[in-house]
Amino acid sequence: MLKLSCNGLDRVHSFAQCGFSARPACVGPRRRRSGIAGFRSPGVKAFPVVAVVSDRDGAVASRVDAEAGTLADRLRLGSLTEDGLSYKEKFIVRSYEVGINKTATVETIANLLQEVGCNHAQSVGYSTDGFATTPTMRKLRLIWVTARMHIEIYKYPAWSDVVEIETWCQGEGRVGTRRDFIMKDFATDQVIGRATSKWVMMNQDTRRLQKVSDDVREEVLVYCPREPRLAIPEEDSNCLKKIPKLEDPAQYSKVGLVPRRADLDMNQHVNNVAYIGWVLESMPQEIIDSHELHSITLDYRRECGQHDVVDSLTGVEMIQGDAEAVPELKATNGSAISKEAKQQFLHLLRLSTNGLEINRGRTEWRKKAPR
Repeated sequence: MLKLSCNGLDRVHSFAQCGFSARPACVGPRRRRSGIAGFRSPGVKAFPVVAVVSDRDGAVASRVDAEAGTLADRLRLGSLTEDGLSYKEKFIVRSYEVGINKTATVETIANLLQEVGCNHAQSVGYSTDGFATTPTMRKLRLIWVTARMHIEIYKYPAWSDVVEIETWCQGEGRVGTRRDFIMKDFATDQVIGRATSKWVMMNQDTRRLQKVSDDVREEVLVYCPREPRLAIPEEDSNCLKKIPKLEDPAQYSKVGLVPRRADLDMNQHVNNVAYIGWVLESMPQEIIDSHELHSITLDYRRECGQHDVVDSLTGVEMIQGDAEAVPELKATNGSAISKEAKQQFLHLLRLSTNGLEINRGRTEWRKKAPR
């Protein structure tokens, strides 16, 4: 992976300040830039057009221009792609974003996915108040909430590595939208992770789910690919598989987890990424020591507030075809699980007070590579 010295970091930031989003010459051949020119009105400063979004018949449906924006906008290493239907951004893995394996944690990767999704929404003109809402949604007091998140990590980036994440959204039936992600090693262009998520609309005041209206759908789909584009092939993947409820008593548990103030997001409830940390709190230590997380799927079922107390439960899920047994780990039905196959676990987050479900999850783990 591309690793940057202090001077290297300065060079990357200088590209951002100059408005370039292509690769530095020292990394590889420069991508050809769009030939779309800016436009000028009398007495108005011209800004280059980043992308032109067309409808199915080829007519211009929306014109996305590069505004002067804030200092953050000018320094950010991200932009819409030339067709305006997806967004790419580069990130440098910081020292405080790596964990005990000296690589980025899954929480770090989830935070980067959340960041690039928010930046994409801002780049096409959605609200900047943390809700990424369209004009019609703001009139009706509607917001987006996460229904499901699935992340697959093939190789974890290390401190000072540079990753590039591409994201796009598309329709998902009548009740929501789908946002997909592809994460690459910027130095080699190798795909090192993929993710997909489902979002539904909720009334901000009543907290009830709402169907996506035709007006909202039109506002969203103008920035979506014309044909379905999936980051993760759905066959042989956990991304769509139903997550069964983990029955009590679970094999492993961590009870009495309390949200910190820092866990709350701009919407005043526990951030989506905090649930990942709670799920992993009840994982058996022998798996943490010998394996690394390959994929995680979370179904969000209930909001969690600052004063809620949470229990985290975990149990082994049998994978069909297991043969060789691991004596120290047993599946929920008492049978042994395979030593060589990827190991899967089911998870449940619930309120300590009344047992109501907050989140169901599934994780898949692979053996750590020998050092």
